Amino acid sequence: MTNFSRQPAFIYTFAYNDAERSLCHLEMRSFFGADTEAKIIKSDVKIDPSRSPFIKGRVEVLVEGDTVEEIIARASMFGNEEQTNKVMFLKINDRQGKDKIENNERLQIERAIGSEMQGDFDLHNPDQLYAVVPYGGRWYFGLYTKSEPIWFKHMKKPREYSTALSTRVARAVANIAVPRSEGIRAIDPCCGIGTVLVEALSMGINIVGRDINPLVCVGSRENIAHFGLTGDVRKSAIEDITETYDVAIIDLPYNLYTHASWDEQFTILKHARRIAKKVVIVTIESMDERLESIGFQIIDRCITKKQQFSREIVVCV
Repeated sequence: MTNFSRQPAFIYTFAYNDAERSLCHLEMRSFFGADTEAKIIKSDVKIDPSRSPFIKGRVEVLVEGDTVEEIIARASMFGNEEQTNKVMFLKINDRQGKDKIENNERLQIERAIGSEMQGDFDLHNPDQLYAVVPYGGRWYFGLYTKSEPIWFKHMKKPREYSTALSTRVARAVANIAVPRSEGIRAIDPCCGIGTVLVEALSMGINIVGRDINPLVCVGSRENIAHFGLTGDVRKSAIEDITETYDVAIIDLPYNLYTHASWDEQFTILKHARRIAKKVVIVTIESMDERLESIGFQIIDRCITKKQQFSREIVVCV
């Protein structure tokens, strides 16, 4: 049975390696309330795919059916005589074994749908991309938005620390902290050179940065300006912050020069709980008991690895 999507429906596909799996799944849960090993998920939540370092693209579902023939039969209702189109068969799908669709069949399906649509078919520079994908025993067709790796442009910064989060991890952490940015006020009270700030600001998240070190504040402002962004970064100890926020992101200091003692970490975390309703903590050591002693409730977590170096990302309220 073919039907048009009455409620908004979106299908997202993902790409990540084994070391990124846990981080990607936490980002999925933050965005969609669920995760999956299938690297494809259907949701009524609309997310710009370029926000995530792991989302490959998004299908905005226009029509679905039990068979691909039902999609082909409806294809003439889509497209525009004034525009050129391209139809993509999304390769990541849940069909395996005898149900697996080989490349030749995928090409035939793309051509069959494209030839029925209004407007010309353009493989190289189409005005509008469409996608077809089998998922969960049904077929889906709709507008396709490819993810742009915006984070990749932020890899080379004027100011860098060897132990700073990678841009991919920083972007995912910002998404975990603020999956929906409307009306949310965020703070990075130990912002360092601004790796998280750059990613958050580039996604339109309302976030400010504070740090006790005036030199890294200068570096953070330089990095933000380098990418054409505007941000509020000031020197301040966390205990001196009086405003309150919806969420705080804390990448605990841990390198040879700024490693925080437990007393210093306790101060940072205690005041983070005071100034924010939700706190996302990045740490190189497990600290469940310490967090609970401050009054935090851990609601989700993940591990992210880089070679032999692991970080834990803990979501607390």
